[in-house]
Amino acid sequence: MSQLTGNRVRTTAVKLGLPHLAEALSQYVRRADEAKMGYLDLIDLVLADELAVREDRRFRQGLRTSKLPHHKTLDAYDFSFQPEIDPRKVKDLATLSFIEAKANAALLGPPGAGKTHIAVGLAVAACRAGYSIYFTSLDDMVRNLKAAEIAGRLTSKLGTYLRPGVLVVDEVGYQPLERAEANLVFQVISKRYEKRSIILTSNKTFSEWSQVFGDEVLATAILDRLLHHCDVISINGPSYRLKNRLAAIERDTNAA
Repeated sequence: MSQLTGNRVRTTAVKLGLPHLAEALSQYVRRADEAKMGYLDLIDLVLADELAVREDRRFRQGLRTSKLPHHKTLDAYDFSFQPEIDPRKVKDLATLSFIEAKANAALLGPPGAGKTHIAVGLAVAACRAGYSIYFTSLDDMVRNLKAAEIAGRLTSKLGTYLRPGVLVVDEVGYQPLERAEANLVFQVISKRYEKRSIILTSNKTFSEWSQVFGDEVLATAILDRLLHHCDVISINGPSYRLKNRLAAIERDTNAA
């Protein structure tokens, strides 16, 4: 390959939005020569690599805009510490069939039991599969919607929570809501119903949600839409955070 031809290919690749081909052209030529690749095999290799690079770039950008608190995967979850969880149920969710069906997933249990880890792990898997993700605590979502309503921008702000393919709502139930606040939550749930998926975590059982939302009728309306198509996993084990803290204390004690 002449230098002139190589420069022309690189320039064209950049114009076509194929930056990896432009950067790795010499490597492709060398690999093709060494393996005596046919033309179609070389084209197949170049396109596969370019697609992989593009997908990885899209995945990383998706994580950056998702507002996820961390990017822990399900592989990092210690199921042995929560023996009451059937790993198969979580792995079934990880196939993302519920997202494809525009259904929901709910993770219930006491603080520190690993609910958010599982929710984030599912969100990371969904992001890798091409779904747009947005993470928020319930309190943050309500606060932002209230501020937007006061400013006359509620419809615009609702879009933040309606557009993503997967909305992760964390910490439902940690603070009780006023009826007007609960109505804002209802708007999000009802507008996403059978259109896009929600993954939520809560330290309250569903029977306690009337206390959370301050109105039994409104809580029932929210649950009706949320649970119509929903996989529920209850985690009743000990706290991961307490486990790690106790382990640190034990290490410090032994060291002393």
